[in-house]
Amino acid sequence: MDRRVVVTGLGPLTPIGTGKAAFWEALCAGRSGVRRVDDRIDLSGIDVRIGAPVLDFDPLDYMDRRRARRIDRAAQFALVATRLALIDAELEPRDLEPERVGVVVGTGIGGLQTIEETFVTLIENGPRRVSPFFIPRLMPNAIAGEIAIEYGLRGPNFGVVSACASATHAIGIAGELIRSGLLDCAVAGGSEAVLVRIAYAGFARMGAISKRNDQPERASRPFDRERDGFVMGEGAGILILEEREHALARGAHIDAELVGFGMSDDAEHITAPAEDGAGAAQAIAVALKRSGVSPQKIDYLNAHGTSTPLNDKAETEAIKGVFGEAAYNLKISSTKSQIGHLLGAAGGVEAIATILSIEHGFIPATLNYENPDPECDLDYTPKPVKRTIDTALSNSFGFGGQNAALLFRKPE
Repeated sequence: MDRRVVVTGLGPLTPIGTGKAAFWEALCAGRSGVRRVDDRIDLSGIDVRIGAPVLDFDPLDYMDRRRARRIDRAAQFALVATRLALIDAELEPRDLEPERVGVVVGTGIGGLQTIEETFVTLIENGPRRVSPFFIPRLMPNAIAGEIAIEYGLRGPNFGVVSACASATHAIGIAGELIRSGLLDCAVAGGSEAVLVRIAYAGFARMGAISKRNDQPERASRPFDRERDGFVMGEGAGILILEEREHALARGAHIDAELVGFGMSDDAEHITAPAEDGAGAAQAIAVALKRSGVSPQKIDYLNAHGTSTPLNDKAETEAIKGVFGEAAYNLKISSTKSQIGHLLGAAGGVEAIATILSIEHGFIPATLNYENPDPECDLDYTPKPVKRTIDTALSNSFGFGGQNAALLFRKPE
């Protein structure tokens, strides 16, 4: 039997909105979540002052104090996003066969906030003051584990760590587990919470993040000639994936069908993408080939589009390498222009944005695209566009040269 994978629930927790309706409204309105963050994070000695935080998040609105204290902010985000996705899917886990429901959730770094806070405690107060929850809180796989514990899900459960491609890999792999027959349903996506001093220090020393401190909302400018680095964000994006017949049997609303997944590696440099975009092109080409959809049939591409000089050029080359002349007719946009770069969670939130674009026939703009770059010469959608979208791609590329692409189609 041909097992098809569909999306039935969307749970975004982002710098511009929590929940499907709020996130989509802000995305369509072109609202930016980038702002000064030095009023909440000690950035002394660091020449970056901006980020895209999730504002007004109180874990006690969603869980008791004891649970909140035992888990990292990234796991808190993931639990909330999972709840949102399950509500959107009108799915009650206790009504499912727990062994047939899996959890595959990615993160780029894991509990970095926990690591930073515990290191300070160790230095200032000694090892006996280190929390016994330190190791369980920092583990990247703890995020998926906490979701399983919350809902009693006993199927395959693991974390995916592939830098900024983590969530996209997680969604694609979860889809493959369903397609193979191992699962009927999966919680998949990513979560990240690393707006902390040590992360800012590290990325700033690399020269990877924007220093446009005086104009925060204009700092994330994918594909623009004046781009100077990405803007760090935080949040989570969780999807509910189901085998199609399983979803239809319970009368679920189907948001989209996941018809293609591709992954590859540049095998060239630990942080810089291959200049010719060959590895990224391979991942996109594999997603297309496995779906049986020709490049000419793609209506929209949600780009990785980080706003870094190297990545945006390499992604442009990758798109040209796969689409050829059709690349110039393709609508492309980067939601990172509004929400910043959520690192390991980026692919989850961007998959949600891609699916909502299909559902509503609307392509959000790439904000701040003002100065064309001759090396990035495609259509990056500087203004939002209404159009029918039947098929759409979502790209994610990460440090380590790790590339992933997802292809979604309007449900039949």
